[in-house]
Amino acid sequence: MNIKKILLMLSLIVIFTSLSALEVGKDLTIYLQEQGIPKPLIVILISMLPIVELRGAIPVAIGLLGMSWGESIIYAILGNMIPIPFVLLFMDKITLLLNKWSFSRKILAKIFARTRSKSKVIERYEEIGLTLFIAIPLPVTGAWTGSLAAYLLGLKFWKSILCALAGVTIAGFVVTAITLGVGAMF
Repeated sequence: MNIKKILLMLSLIVIFTSLSALEVGKDLTIYLQEQGIPKPLIVILISMLPIVELRGAIPVAIGLLGMSWGESIIYAILGNMIPIPFVLLFMDKITLLLNKWSFSRKILAKIFARTRSKSKVIERYEEIGLTLFIAIPLPVTGAWTGSLAAYLLGLKFWKSILCALAGVTIAGFVVTAITLGVGAMF
């Protein structure tokens, strides 16, 4: 398979992922707009959500809210980064709390097992792997999962923050380029 086919396949996966995240983001956007929440804050809040992250926020910002691509990236990166220090700093305490109940212990075990299975590239290449893992906007990648993987692998806090910021920034530009490209087709 040549590089063009690989890039096309990756682009289609990113588009599909962004469209799925966009659906969640769209419903939330309509609700938040009805509450009088300003556009930049809507983008920040959507970007903070696990799974949706900036994959859903950037298409919402550009396509639904009519924001410029520059504004969209800035607010989406900001929102996507807000939860990351908390994930890295407080995961020990959250884990201890959730392990008190069998129901949440089982869910947490599944989340951790899935994250560990997806984090081989991070384990092997550490900081570069973490950055790339977060940067590629595919299902089950992103800042939330990357931060959880960094926590599970014991990577240092500040290096994890910088890698997350680099990865989120790259993902922001990738999602924006695809959003603008898809928008130009219609």
